[in-house]
Amino acid sequence: MSGLWNNQAFAITHADDGKFVGQGLRAFFEYRDLGIRDASGGKFGAHVIRAVPGMESPGAWHSHDLDFQMVYVTKGWVVFEYEGQGEHILREGSCVLQPPGIKHRECRHSDDMELIEIVSPAEFATRDEDAP
Repeated sequence: MSGLWNNQAFAITHADDGKFVGQGLRAFFEYRDLGIRDASGGKFGAHVIRAVPGMESPGAWHSHDLDFQMVYVTKGWVVFEYEGQGEHILREGSCVLQPPGIKHRECRHSDDMELIEIVSPAEFATRDEDAP
């Protein structure tokens, strides 16, 4: 078996068991860990992110030091702006692969916005950036 998949454990989570917490990258979002970080020894991370109703994004530009970042919107909508790509409205069913290090910002979102984010590695640095 490939070294990428070694040392992974079986993991399963259910929505009715999961707890959303406000401790994450952004104060205007809540996060529910899907257990992938622990099961993969930190090689991958996955969580559900939902909007905190009534809270808005300050639209801060930033980038991440990671190898992989994918976002899939399951509910509502969110507007992201990407360096060299402009603004994009992601809505239920939209998916985006954000290349490593791309400058981006979350501009606005619906109060009912919910998405799934998958990253590698699970822990990564985030840098504040100037607008491109």
